[in-house]
Amino acid sequence: MNKEQNKIVAMFDIIAKRYDISNRVLSMGIDKSWRNKAVRKTYKLYDKDNINHIVDVACGTGDLMIYWQKIANNLNIKLHKITGIDPSSKMIDIAKQKIKDANFTKAFAQNLPIENNTVDIVSIAYGIRNVVNRAEAFSEFYRVLKVEGLLTILEFTKDEKKFWFSSIKKFYMTNIMPLVGKIVSGNSEAYKYLPDSIKQFVTSKQLQGELEKAGFKIVFVQDYSFDMNTTIIAKKV
Repeated sequence: MNKEQNKIVAMFDIIAKRYDISNRVLSMGIDKSWRNKAVRKTYKLYDKDNINHIVDVACGTGDLMIYWQKIANNLNIKLHKITGIDPSSKMIDIAKQKIKDANFTKAFAQNLPIENNTVDIVSIAYGIRNVVNRAEAFSEFYRVLKVEGLLTILEFTKDEKKFWFSSIKKFYMTNIMPLVGKIVSGNSEAYKYLPDSIKQFVTSKQLQGELEKAGFKIVFVQDYSFDMNTTIIAKKV
């Protein structure tokens, strides 16, 4: 893996212990709603009451995995296995403390230790932006999914259009987020990286184009909170 990718992983190792509380403070808890809606929509689109395997890539401290499990239970969906994959061992250590009945593997999105055509749902929340080679990752997601399996992405995408909230959002992410991030996590560099990575990232439409190039069919797109968060669900066809 290249130096840039390893540098990103090292940064997440450093902030792992304060990652959850930092997210709650910086998003004002709204990220919980985004995760909840994405999981519920995915289950509705997949429309099965028996799911063999969900893989959460860049699982971090396991937040999205908890939603997959909890909402499956609420909807009377039998979820047999859930696997969290992340290149940060420190993040995985915390996830293991939060989720006892799950599998965890240290690996990169571009090289998943999963057999072909065996996964019902692949998810990645706020992690694809940190993958240096997205084309390789999308190829891996496609490989491990069953035909008709779903890929669910939650991400901060770059603004496609300018509107009145854009300047407020830019000010918050450029000035407030690094400051609050430093206070809460003790690491200002990590929370300077976040807005910088969003500015350098692609738009929602560009991300959809990359998925289609990888063979996926886009089945759902929704922007939330003044386009601050985008949920994309794509199907392996």
